[in-house]
Amino acid sequence: MGSTVKAIRVHEFGGPEVLRLEEVTVGEPGPGEIRIRHHACGLNFIDVYQRTGLYQNPLPFTLGGEGAGIVEAVGEGVEHLKPGDRAAYASQQPGAYSDARVLSARTVVKLPEDIAFDTAAGMMLKGLTAQYLLKKTLPQAGLQQGDFVLFHAAAGGVGLIACQWARALGLRLIGTAGSDEKCRLALEHGAAHAINYRSEDFVARVKEITGGQGVKVVHDAVGKDTFERSLKCLRPFGLFVSFGNSSGPVPPVALGTLGPLGSLYLTRPTLFTHLATRESTQAMADELFEVVRSGAVKIRLGQRYALGDAAQAHRDLEARNTTGSSVLIP
Repeated sequence: MGSTVKAIRVHEFGGPEVLRLEEVTVGEPGPGEIRIRHHACGLNFIDVYQRTGLYQNPLPFTLGGEGAGIVEAVGEGVEHLKPGDRAAYASQQPGAYSDARVLSARTVVKLPEDIAFDTAAGMMLKGLTAQYLLKKTLPQAGLQQGDFVLFHAAAGGVGLIACQWARALGLRLIGTAGSDEKCRLALEHGAAHAINYRSEDFVARVKEITGGQGVKVVHDAVGKDTFERSLKCLRPFGLFVSFGNSSGPVPPVALGTLGPLGSLYLTRPTLFTHLATRESTQAMADELFEVVRSGAVKIRLGQRYALGDAAQAHRDLEARNTTGSSVLIP
C-alpha cells in the first residue's frame, strides 16, 4: 500500500521549465532499501545535467540525488538503519526532490544529532566530493602541507567546503570565482589566494603566486571554459581532475599534448565510484561528519527554496548566481 507525496518530475529533457510539481505514489521499501521522509533536499549541478539530458535517465523521473530526513521504514536485510533514525545520503538514484522516497540503503548513513537536516542536505554530495578530491585523488608524489592546488568555482557548494578542508590539511588553495564578492567569500572560507577569472588571467596569476612553478593539482568542475588554460597552471607531473561540466563538456583531448606540458596526468573521477560499497560510504561520511563537527569546515547554506520553486533554483544555479550550498524544503 502506497502513500501520495509531492515530487518534482521531469517528463522531457530541457530547461528549468520542464520541472513539474506533481503527486506520486511512494510504496514500501524492498530488500536492501529504506523509505525516508525528507526534511530538506540538496541542489547540485548534476541535477542540471540530468534535467537537460546530458546525463540521461529513463523518462519520466523525479530529480535529485541528495537529502536528509527521518527513516520511515526499512526493507529486508537493512541493519544499519531503523525507523525513526535521522539519516542523510548522496545517491546515484535520482528522486530526492520529493516529500518522501524509497531508495537503496547502501549510501544512506545515520545523521549525528548535532547536524541539522538542512545542513546535511547541503553537504552530503558536496562534502563527500570534497573528501575524495582532497584525500583520495592525489598527484604522483601525493600532497604535503604547503603544496599549492588550484580549485575552480571556489565559492560554490563544493568549493567552499574544499577551501576550508584544504586549509585544515595545510594546503594552499588558490580559488577562482566570477566576481570580487565571490573571491572574498573563498578567502573568508580558507582559500590562500582568490582570482577573479572575469578580470584577471588566472594562468598568469597562478604562475605569479607559485613563483613560476605551477600547482600540483587542478580541481575543475567548470569544464570547457577552463580546461586548456588549467593545464598550463600545472607543474611537471601535475594532475588535472575534471569533476564537472558547468560550462559544457571538456572537448576531446589529444594525449600527445600532455607530454610537452610536463608529463601531466588527467583523470575524470566520479563520487559514486567511491561510494560503491556501504563500508566506503560510511568511512567517507565519518570523515565528513568529523571535520564538520570539529568546526574546521562550516557548511554555508546560501539559498533556501520551497520544493515547488525548483525551477527558479535551477535558473539561479545555471546563472552562477548562487554561493555555497542550496537546499529545497518540502
